[in-house]
Amino acid sequence: MDSPHGVALSAEDFGLKGPRGWAFRGVEFTAGSGSLVAVEGPSGSGRTCLLLALTGRMRSTQGHAEVGGERLPGRLAAVRGCSALGPVPGVSELDPSFTVAEHLRERALLRRRFDGSPRSLLRPRAERAATARATIDTALAAAGLDLAALPKAERTSVRDLERLEALRLSVALALMSRPRLLAVDDTDLKLSATDRSRAWELLRTLADGGTTVLAVCSEAPEEALTVRTRPAGEAETPADDTTTEKETADAIAGTGRA
Repeated sequence: MDSPHGVALSAEDFGLKGPRGWAFRGVEFTAGSGSLVAVEGPSGSGRTCLLLALTGRMRSTQGHAEVGGERLPGRLAAVRGCSALGPVPGVSELDPSFTVAEHLRERALLRRRFDGSPRSLLRPRAERAATARATIDTALAAAGLDLAALPKAERTSVRDLERLEALRLSVALALMSRPRLLAVDDTDLKLSATDRSRAWELLRTLADGGTTVLAVCSEAPEEALTVRTRPAGEAETPADDTTTEKETADAIAGTGRA
């Protein structure tokens, strides 16, 4: 896949405090473009909120970060424009009632509607269809998802996918927008040791190809640049940093879009 050049990431005393206390705080790291960055920590330690803040989907309240030279929390829209979300519960989940083909077609239509130039909308239908098919095929290949290997090929429902297959589909959908930063939540959740290795191999390959990858996990691989989040009880100020889906949705709505 001809990946765009990834973004450099950095954070200094980066934090987010919500209605129920600190989601995360004091995060500091520097990563070059094309890095594989693993956000490691136990559930409830603010990992997902950090991922959403670094992709411009949540507004931080302490310190600052830079994504491709764009400073946060000020340049949220610019950061959203160069990043894409893989699977994030409550934000960018797959619809279990959709087939794989329906997800891919929907994303292709949205990309053509919102990411394409006005001139592209005037091209002949056959040409638009061929372009969409090429985009889908390229993204599937990069994500390592072989439709022919699925139980009903592209007509397989999401509910019938294995966990690793669903992860690959989510990554493929994100790659269709050719992001410079790809963010993936719960990378190693409910994966066997073998599938966990395959998931990290996929993300490492994408990073080696030039796309910066930010991945939340419970245990980071040795080759990743690891950023660790702390449970609320370890913070200087006692707080419950567990964020509900409603609070996450409200915070994302405040940034303009997911």
